[in-house]
Amino acid sequence: MTDRLRDVYVVDAVRTPIGKYGGALAGVRPDDLAAGVLGALVARTPELDPARIDDVFFGDANGAGEDNRDVARMAVLLAGLPVSVPGTTVNRLCGSGMEAVIQAARAIAVGDASIAVAGGVESMSRAPWVLQKPERGFPAAHQQLHSTTLGWRMVNPRMPQEWTVGLGEGAELLADRYGIGRDEQDAFALASHRNAARAWAEGLYDGEVVPVDGVEPARDECIRDSTSTEALAKLKPVFRKDGTVTAGNSSPLNDGAAALLLVDEDGLRATGREPLARIGASAVTGIEPQYFGAGPVEAARRALKKAGREFGELHTVELNEAFAAQALACLRQWPDLDPARVNPRGGAIAVGHPLGASGARLTGAVAHQLAAAGSGTGLATLCIGVGQGLALVLER
Repeated sequence: MTDRLRDVYVVDAVRTPIGKYGGALAGVRPDDLAAGVLGALVARTPELDPARIDDVFFGDANGAGEDNRDVARMAVLLAGLPVSVPGTTVNRLCGSGMEAVIQAARAIAVGDASIAVAGGVESMSRAPWVLQKPERGFPAAHQQLHSTTLGWRMVNPRMPQEWTVGLGEGAELLADRYGIGRDEQDAFALASHRNAARAWAEGLYDGEVVPVDGVEPARDECIRDSTSTEALAKLKPVFRKDGTVTAGNSSPLNDGAAALLLVDEDGLRATGREPLARIGASAVTGIEPQYFGAGPVEAARRALKKAGREFGELHTVELNEAFAAQALACLRQWPDLDPARVNPRGGAIAVGHPLGASGARLTGAVAHQLAAAGSGTGLATLCIGVGQGLALVLER
């Protein structure tokens, strides 16, 4: 333990292309996805001896299948890193990847580590069905399988029903509360696709996205270059018969992984590289579960206050787009934030939302954007199912 907190730097950040559900990455195990980004990250810093990595933190929202409970340690072994490198897996549902970054940064700040990798992974395509153990042996009746892909399952009967609504219904509740109509949601979704398509066309992701061995595509699979206001307007509501939330203004189900290299001053010298950004403040908050989508509102406010910054000072913001209604509900409550600075390279509606990886993807995206700008303050934030919000401030 040190007498003062150390500065923590993001040296590099990588991610896979994000695959659609049942798409190009569906044949890749989550532990292999995690190992791929871990190996690629280390290979991009050849001066770093991998044995000097003190710990690997990975977020994973599922953990019930091939991610094998501790996918971080599995990734270390599969990536061929020295067996002396440990790994731990954390779960804060959709915030898991960012939680991994925060925990790794905290370990470095207090002197428990000098060099760490943080990231996240999810294969929603390969998420298994699970079967509860019967209360007695040799049951004769049919047994129920539960999907682990997304959302509530095996709900505790003591949970209030208003808390356990589906994620889509939660987005509808926010649309009702903040008067967010269908046209506004569709326009937000269209901008997400256009920003993502433009970023790829301009090569803005070239230094961030690493390929998955033997797998296409080379870019995020859910971006719809040809979508339009008219095409989005034709889609029917998914969660309410008379609702406003559609497949077109919601994030899809996805597969992918992301990883960041974090260091202190000594670790920075060991890499021989200039950092992308410095980790600033973070905050986590809770909210009523059915309004989970508004979780980032207070988390972002608290993180910025800790960092001594205000919304008007932000150069870039990565706000996870679980649903257009959810993201717009947050923006309604941040009047000092310029919407043009939010998700300039596309958001999760277009890029995708592989649950455990998204927080790491957002953090890496902010770091790369700050590096491209040369200076500034950035914010990465996302909502979390069951009512939480997580936010992280980065500086350059």
